[in-house]
Amino acid sequence: MRKYLAILLTALTVGIAGGASSAWADEKPAAVAEAAAPAAAPAAATEAPAAAPVPNKGDNAWLMVATAFVILMSIPGLALFYGGLVRSKNMLSVLMQVFIVFSVISVLWAVYGYSVAFTEGNAFFGSLDKLFLSGITPDSVGATFSKGVVISEFIFVAFQGAFAAITCGLIVGAFAERIRFSAVMLFVALWVTFVYFPVAHMVWDANGLLFKMGALDFAGGTVVHINAGIAGLIGAIIIGKRTGYGRDMMAPHSMTLTMVGACLLWFGWFGFNAGSNLEANGGAALAMINTFTATAGAILAWTAIETLHRGKASLLGAVSGMIAGLVAVTPAAGFAGPVGAIALGAVASGACYYFVAVVKNKFGYDDTADVFGIHGIGGIVGALGTAVVNMPGLGGAGGEDYAVGSQFLIQASAVGITILWCGILSIVLFKIVDMTIGLRASVEDERQGLDLASHGEAAYHG
Repeated sequence: MRKYLAILLTALTVGIAGGASSAWADEKPAAVAEAAAPAAAPAAATEAPAAAPVPNKGDNAWLMVATAFVILMSIPGLALFYGGLVRSKNMLSVLMQVFIVFSVISVLWAVYGYSVAFTEGNAFFGSLDKLFLSGITPDSVGATFSKGVVISEFIFVAFQGAFAAITCGLIVGAFAERIRFSAVMLFVALWVTFVYFPVAHMVWDANGLLFKMGALDFAGGTVVHINAGIAGLIGAIIIGKRTGYGRDMMAPHSMTLTMVGACLLWFGWFGFNAGSNLEANGGAALAMINTFTATAGAILAWTAIETLHRGKASLLGAVSGMIAGLVAVTPAAGFAGPVGAIALGAVASGACYYFVAVVKNKFGYDDTADVFGIHGIGGIVGALGTAVVNMPGLGGAGGEDYAVGSQFLIQASAVGITILWCGILSIVLFKIVDMTIGLRASVEDERQGLDLASHGEAAYHG
């Protein structure tokens, strides 16, 4: 009996003590509770600041390489490509125009171009918040096309600046051999300010008009090629034909150099297109393979068409087809499948051939390096075709609910807006330059050659 009473008393004692302990724990002052758990107090009182985004070293490295590729496209690629297409007495003048245009645009891009194109603003223009690259440091991260990509802003500035520079260089080929050097410099400075920078903002900035419309332009079909092609056509018409055009021999003086320049362009275009993905991942790989397949398809298409039409396949035709394919796949590089890219390149090549071999002769405008016939038409076909090759059934990146008809209308609207913006302003700017310093070189300078007339030196001697 005593044994059971002892067990009962023990149980009651433990139970009372445990209940009192529990009740005290529930009612203890906050100061005592904080003393009991000091580690939890700071977290509850204040939240730790979010860590600053850190650029990915691999993506940074890839974009630096891609930027160098794009610069190689312009100098020496584009310069040699155009230089070989003109007569020997104008070779150096073309090299100088492309070279100095690249330098002028690079400076303007740093002064205000980047700010106008890639800062928040309205649907047409960015702000001047980053005038002279104000506020950008080695620790800054740049605007990106895709969510989650963190790129050092200085690298992004250089990459996009190279795009602006080569676009202005492309225009030079349309009126080569008859424009004054000073007129080229003034025109491109005005044109990049009022045409390229706003269109780049409209297409690639989140606040831009065409971006909000949903227009697809992976690497510059509208911004670069349609822009350059339309400006080139207008310049060729306003400046007029070369002296002796249609009468004198004006064949390319060195297809060898043109071939070298063309190959440098194709090489650099992998940075142009694959670099536009910003990340070194599968998206860049897709853009790269499309730049490979579309171009090859376009070369073969141009060669076949030329053989049927003229009876012979020419090297000039092959490199023209190459450029047509590169231009057409530029807006679609990150959206098309590799086989769809081949078809896009071939279709664009056929369209460009028709404008170069038929339309230009019919209307009689003197587009020296076929800037409109290849970049303008190829850009239009590529921008419209992007809506088609983006279809999942063709291997494109569009989702299951992708509506090709709706996207085609958006692409057509983007093409139309770009043509109108560039066309109207280009006419005005050419007229301004003509009224102030004059566009056209004298007949005597043309006959002598712009190498000596404009620069006092020649590309060749003896």
